[in-house]
Amino acid sequence: MKVSFIGLGVMGYPMAGHLQKSGFDVTVFNRTTSKAQAWQAEYGGTYATTPGLAAEGAQLIFICVGNDDDVRAVLNGSDGVFNSAQSGAIIIDNTTTSAELAREMAEQAKGHKLSFLDAPVSGGQAGAENGVLTVMVGGEQADFDFAKPAIDSFSKFSKLMGPVGSGQLTKMVNQICIAGVVQGLAEGLHFARSAGLDGVEVVEAISKGAAGSWQMDNRHQTMWKGEYDFGFAIDWMRKDLGFALDEAKRNGSHLPVTALVDQFYSEVQAMQGNRWDTSSLLARLERYRAN
Repeated sequence: MKVSFIGLGVMGYPMAGHLQKSGFDVTVFNRTTSKAQAWQAEYGGTYATTPGLAAEGAQLIFICVGNDDDVRAVLNGSDGVFNSAQSGAIIIDNTTTSAELAREMAEQAKGHKLSFLDAPVSGGQAGAENGVLTVMVGGEQADFDFAKPAIDSFSKFSKLMGPVGSGQLTKMVNQICIAGVVQGLAEGLHFARSAGLDGVEVVEAISKGAAGSWQMDNRHQTMWKGEYDFGFAIDWMRKDLGFALDEAKRNGSHLPVTALVDQFYSEVQAMQGNRWDTSSLLARLERYRAN
């Protein structure tokens, strides 16, 4: 099956690689052509110089870019996907965007006789590299069923959550839950240090019980060392939390902890921590302890 993949960032680069290794005929596009050339050298496949050229003849068109405007650009631009994709092709947007964007693009896709799935992922760079992402999908059942074998090449779990937009809404729930868990872990390690405990030994003692989490298992040691270059950047997390907080205003839900953690992340940004990973909430607390 001919597949295109648009966007070769830290997530898209290995995701497209898993598709190629799984036997799909993949054509990639990236704004920086040298990265597309490096991908081709590593995995084979082909690269194109515009999103539209990448999409030509593809039955599945994956997108993994930065934000709402980036998705609009690769789909709507003069050299974009909508002007080149063959009738009946399915666009699978793995970008984390607003649910409104997903609905907007799905409606436009329909006008071009294309289908659209919003399919944000969770699992971070390591999950993308190891092919074990979780994919939350919104759209039509038939489109999901057709795309699932390709999605399976880079994921350990995928599920259709409902109509278009439902994937993005589910990803918002994911980020809401992560925000609270990371803040709790940061406070726990901060308390342990202030109490004169060894944080690594503390986590060894508590991680197998009710306090355990992915964040605890995978981030406590680097947090304890003050190292924050191991995952999803704060700038991107704040983008995602912004989507959740905006959606909450629309649907009437109350997210006080999410709003507070978003504020804490803004303080870490002010510490020049924009590109630190989300576990850097501890750095903010340690700053207060040092003062």
